[in-house]
Amino acid sequence: MMTQVTGAVARMDRRPFKLKLLALVSAIALLPAAAGAETNARADTFGTPTDLPFTLSGSYLSGRLAGFEKDYAQAAAFYEESLAADPSNSMLLERTFLLKLANGDVEQAVVYADEMEKGGLENFLAQIAVGAQRMVEGSYVEAEAALAKSRNGPLAQLSVGISRAWALYGAGQTDAAVEMIDALSGPDWFEVFKATHKAHLLFAAGRNQDALETIEGAYEIDQGAIRVVDAYARILAANGRQKEAFDVLNQYDQQFRGHPKLDQTRALLESGAVIPPLVTEPAEGMAEILYGLGAVIGRDGGEELSTSYLQLSLYLDPNAEFAAIALGAVFERMEQPERAIAALTKVPDDSVLKREAEIQVGLNYNSLDKLEESRSHLQKLIDQDPSDLEAVVALGNILRSHEIYDDAEATYTRGLDTISELGPQHWLLLYFRGISRERLDKWDLAEADFRKALELNDNQPLVLNYLGYSLVDQGLKLDEALNMIKTAVQLRPSDGYIVDSLGWVYYRLGRYEEAVKELERAIELRPADPVINDHLGDAYWMVDRRNEARFQWNHARDLGPDDKDLPKILDKIANGMPDTPVTDAAKAENDKNGG
Repeated sequence: MMTQVTGAVARMDRRPFKLKLLALVSAIALLPAAAGAETNARADTFGTPTDLPFTLSGSYLSGRLAGFEKDYAQAAAFYEESLAADPSNSMLLERTFLLKLANGDVEQAVVYADEMEKGGLENFLAQIAVGAQRMVEGSYVEAEAALAKSRNGPLAQLSVGISRAWALYGAGQTDAAVEMIDALSGPDWFEVFKATHKAHLLFAAGRNQDALETIEGAYEIDQGAIRVVDAYARILAANGRQKEAFDVLNQYDQQFRGHPKLDQTRALLESGAVIPPLVTEPAEGMAEILYGLGAVIGRDGGEELSTSYLQLSLYLDPNAEFAAIALGAVFERMEQPERAIAALTKVPDDSVLKREAEIQVGLNYNSLDKLEESRSHLQKLIDQDPSDLEAVVALGNILRSHEIYDDAEATYTRGLDTISELGPQHWLLLYFRGISRERLDKWDLAEADFRKALELNDNQPLVLNYLGYSLVDQGLKLDEALNMIKTAVQLRPSDGYIVDSLGWVYYRLGRYEEAVKELERAIELRPADPVINDHLGDAYWMVDRRNEARFQWNHARDLGPDDKDLPKILDKIANGMPDTPVTDAAKAENDKNGG
């Protein structure tokens, strides 16, 4: 059956296995998490009427399409449907398992993982999933036995090896757990994970001095990893070395501007309370390694594997706040804001990362084109704490993106009013408010914001570019403005938008040959930007390169310009441009030169 669709799949006759698996799939389909939305998967996703007859090939291809679209819930439903019709198909069984896991249906995935093992199918994620379930149950010996069956490839070796160590620790075999970690051999990137988890484990076991010797090695490798820094500070304090613990936290603050979790640890140290380990339970330890690896994988692509790791991490430890935030970030990169919101809401209410997660929830509402929900959500956070500048910037930027400039200005102002003394880090808030004020034709106030931002952060290229361009556009302070933009280009020579600004300023000044040169360079940097293509078309027209001008305008049209720009582009394609466009900047330049 299915072999006609997929090519060659294992052809051995496993009728008893097939009959049991057919019954299994039918049983799983009755579970609450598997019913409901999955029943109408084709109609919901692809618009296919549900009364059409089922075909194996159609369901399989629908599953593949949903998988390509990274819709794990629908893909899993289609593969499960196909598996029910062809239970001996090992490929369908494996894909159903993986997609269930990536979708967060861990209990269902484990059932399929058990069946994969019974059918002789080897998959390291299946072993990890089974081991995770046994770990949650507190069956540490069984967890270690399940995990011991798979050690394929560096990622599997590290994931499984660290997880087995935590299972051994849970079974009371701390020395064996340490030996398990020490025996892991692999690429250089293994070392920081090995050292960190060995230190976690030793600290949890009360072997504080051994833990300190181990975590020092991890800290030497990576002084920017939050969990490494946090563990190092805690273990130093637990060994009576509080001053050094504060030094570690201070160094991080100086280099990376702090972090809420480290602020929490600092407060704990200052209180004089007993310093607890970051990880105390075996399931938390396994969750920690899966989070650490899943977050890295998610940044480098591999979304299906990344989400599988992070879903397992949250299954092992529902309070795994870092895993919830990392999972939300992966869904954001996959452009699935609804799923990102669902992941972010898993951050516990008492977590110091809760506000950060809630800000991201507000941003994801905006990604769903739910402006009012986004605005209300973020406004509530600001009302609770007007000094939360991250929430202020998030709401202000959303309002500004929707061209609600008056409310954006008011939002930025409310945040700025909470600051007793402006510091270098506040330039961005002034820059954003300056943009809002410029759009509201409050130029004097806008210019004051931009210049104050430059006082706080000298030669900031974004501010130089925006202020310089705005001055030229109004025919004001032309020499200073042009120098600002030239400086911005020198600071960011690969930024196509800033190079475009320089080219467009030359155009506004009537210096068309120089405009063409810079705009051609901007196009090389940002070939798919409709505005830059439109600008280059205008410059070509003014140097009598009319065919090339129309080519650029046509290209700009095809790249999807803003609705307000499209009619202007179409008019230029049809009618061309005046030979001598008049701009305030060009007139001012001519007046200056006696023209």
